Amino acid sequence: MSGLTFLDVCSGAGGLALGLERAGFEPKLLLDEDDDACRTLRTNRPHWNVLQEDLLEFVPSEHLEDYDVDLLSAGLPRVKSNATAARTESGQEERLLEAAIYLAHAVRPRALLVENVPTLAHADRFRDFREFARAELEHLGYEFSWFILNAADFGVPQDRKQGLLVAIQRKWFSAFRPPPPTVDTHVAVGEALLPSMRSRGWRDAERWAAQATTVAPTLVGGSKNRGGADLGLAGTKRKWEGMGVNAHSLGNEIPGPDFVWAPELGRDGMVRLTVDQAALLQSFPEDWEITGKKTARYRQIGHASPPPVGEALGRAIATALRS
Repeated sequence: MSGLTFLDVCSGAGGLALGLERAGFEPKLLLDEDDDACRTLRTNRPHWNVLQEDLLEFVPSEHLEDYDVDLLSAGLPRVKSNATAARTESGQEERLLEAAIYLAHAVRPRALLVENVPTLAHADRFRDFREFARAELEHLGYEFSWFILNAADFGVPQDRKQGLLVAIQRKWFSAFRPPPPTVDTHVAVGEALLPSMRSRGWRDAERWAAQATTVAPTLVGGSKNRGGADLGLAGTKRKWEGMGVNAHSLGNEIPGPDFVWAPELGRDGMVRLTVDQAALLQSFPEDWEITGKKTARYRQIGHASPPPVGEALGRAIATALRS
């Protein structure tokens, strides 16, 4: 087994796919229903085969002559928290989870990777889904593991816990181990964003970075039915304000030399992050272009799986498949 291949569904801005590419996997197809996300993928990787279609309607044989792949990966839209779920009846995210498992029936990959909220791996609310996945995957000849990773342990300047399902055909599964952390010290927000913050001559950039000494709270992209881009719910906004960041909206540009950082004066004295800086906090490379208008760009970033986590998972899966 030399070059490893993958089929990626709900690809979004390409964070998981980029990480898998770094781990040595070559995509046969990337699937997403969102126009902006597909444009982002095609802009950054013109040679990738990108299909704009809903996962619930996807039939592999209609789009791929050969869909024999080593890995089926799915960075699915995050299922709602209990509080949010009580306000919606769509169940779209849960249906996509099941669709990813059913797709394994058609594709029969050697490995399956599903990424979502950390509670997917252990919470009572998702017990029925885990039981459904167990029955289906065992029937298909897979063994599997549920576990949680925090992106901060892989050099991402963000406290972002991810619930993972990795299933591998029985002959290879015993060689799989969840990836260990790749950093000993977490990367702080100030360290990650200082070069960006001082790029337009902002005099207070170093002073701001010196006090932004923790990782960022989890970035969330928000729903298409929701308004403009901000950095999260009330509790998350307070954490940002503790770092002197106005989290109620995103800025259109990095502060210039005349901006005075004075958080004691309230929001107007706080710095606002830009969409490009949010992408840095998700550990996208600086040259990775996220397309669309501001809110659509931030939504793609907030929904993405950080590339360093995808790379670590890809390397762990590749090691098992090559054993």
